[in-house]
Amino acid sequence: MDDARKIVAPSARQVKGRGAASRIEGRFATTRTEAADDGWDSLAGALADQDEGLRHPATQVREERARSVISRNDSPDIGFSQSVNPYRGCEHGCVYCFARPSHAYLDLSPGLDFETRLFAKTNAAERLRHELSKPSYRCAPIALGINTDAYQPIERDYRITRQCLELLAECRHPVSFVTKGATILRDLDLLAAMAGERLVTVYVSVTTLDNRLSARMEPRAAAPHTRLKVIRALAEAGVPVGVLVAPVIPMINDRELEAILEAAHAAGARSAGHVLLRLPHELKQVWREWLQLHYPDRADHVMSLIRQMRGGKDYDSAFGTRMRGSGPFAELIAQRFRKAQKRLGYGRLPPLDCSRFVAPRRASPQGDLFA
Repeated sequence: MDDARKIVAPSARQVKGRGAASRIEGRFATTRTEAADDGWDSLAGALADQDEGLRHPATQVREERARSVISRNDSPDIGFSQSVNPYRGCEHGCVYCFARPSHAYLDLSPGLDFETRLFAKTNAAERLRHELSKPSYRCAPIALGINTDAYQPIERDYRITRQCLELLAECRHPVSFVTKGATILRDLDLLAAMAGERLVTVYVSVTTLDNRLSARMEPRAAAPHTRLKVIRALAEAGVPVGVLVAPVIPMINDRELEAILEAAHAAGARSAGHVLLRLPHELKQVWREWLQLHYPDRADHVMSLIRQMRGGKDYDSAFGTRMRGSGPFAELIAQRFRKAQKRLGYGRLPPLDCSRFVAPRRASPQGDLFA
């Protein structure tokens, strides 16, 4: 990677088609680049190049070979114990994405780099086959693309998610998705077949029904009306589908909670969940920059309400409250959600069936020569 990623924006400004406003430094950054005038007008040129890179950052994808792909967790806050992420970084550019700080481990910015410097695990399906075929493997549902969206725009070219899904279908392994991407409908053939064996569930994340707000917060994700069409298409194909209202943000989209649940239910969603805005690590700065750019008149009030739901802090990572928050405002949102959920008749998606799993054959360098 070049060192241009180290140059922090002199002042945050809206970047067309992107969620973040600058390349804020990650918490593990070891170096910082600063422009200096050498007397030959090079400073003006460097600043001009920097400004152009911030105004029109291009998406760059680096292919990488993963050593392993199944990640495991024991968090009581989430409903799965293992996941596979075909990509690192996400071009959807959701300004609120909780995964942004993970780019700091790569010495890249959780700001613009997270949505423009992407990594594709081109051997993900190969490694997944290897791990599923181990005698010690015990089947449990896999969340495919949970840290970053498995159906983000670059999936149309790389098809890594498709490859992984084909493998899971082959060995009848249960899988779940949470996505904002309409590309999931490309794989409706596999999803519908797996649904018939109780091997798949999908949650579509709907943050707002306002196209303008969506374009600001999640600039390269599918538009709200498109996500409702995705819900409808999945439901009509027999795929169990739910809606995730996430994140709920005070004074930004919280007033839409009931309307989103109503629209999603009408489209065919039969289960629902909600998550409050989470601001771990560098995401606090990314979010504050976005607020000041788009809602300067209410930025302080929004942050005040967020702190009221987080024990007086910008974020509280404690299990049990990190998804739902605490305090009167958080409880009000939870009550509204429960009432709408009950009124509309939302329930739970059917449990996934792990009993059908058949371990795949390990890939052999000699192929099927002796099969």
